Amino acid sequence: MADDRLHFTDSDEANALLAREPLALVIGFVLDQQVPVQKAFSGPLELQRRLGGLDAGRIAAMDPAELEQAFREKPALHRFPGSMAQRTQELCRTLVEDYDGDAGRVWGEARDGADLVARIGALPGFGDMKTRSLTAVLAKRLGVDLPGLAELLPERACLGDVDSQEALASYQAGKRAAKAAARAQRA
Repeated sequence: MADDRLHFTDSDEANALLAREPLALVIGFVLDQQVPVQKAFSGPLELQRRLGGLDAGRIAAMDPAELEQAFREKPALHRFPGSMAQRTQELCRTLVEDYDGDAGRVWGEARDGADLVARIGALPGFGDMKTRSLTAVLAKRLGVDLPGLAELLPERACLGDVDSQEALASYQAGKRAAKAAARAQRA
């Protein structure tokens, strides 16, 4: 059974959008770097407001300067609005070219877990960690069930484990502790 909202932001509206709109979810993952989870995943709702809707074809075809302006409008959608506007547009272009603009086809047409991981990993802005995290969200929160998928889910805590605001706080505390331990080990 799929969750009707993801608990990645403080906004119920943004959380519901992430669960029902595949494009919002993948854009949130693209934005999820060098900003708090809440900021990254509230970005798709605000982008939707600024553009009058979320449509991969429209975003892909936009004048890059116009899209960048939408990202820069205060409050900026990201700490690095220019590069994130570019990455979002690259993502949307790939979705248009490979999936006719329908982000849900990335997982909806996957044959099995390995195919799903390959499809997500081929999206611009998705390295191994984001690929595994989105895979876990799809499996654990949004009801995607494919042969061989369970074996590919990350063993470490990830956004797929977040099912409440309390779980998000715990996830973020664990991430901060792991980063601090890694810094201490390097020092």
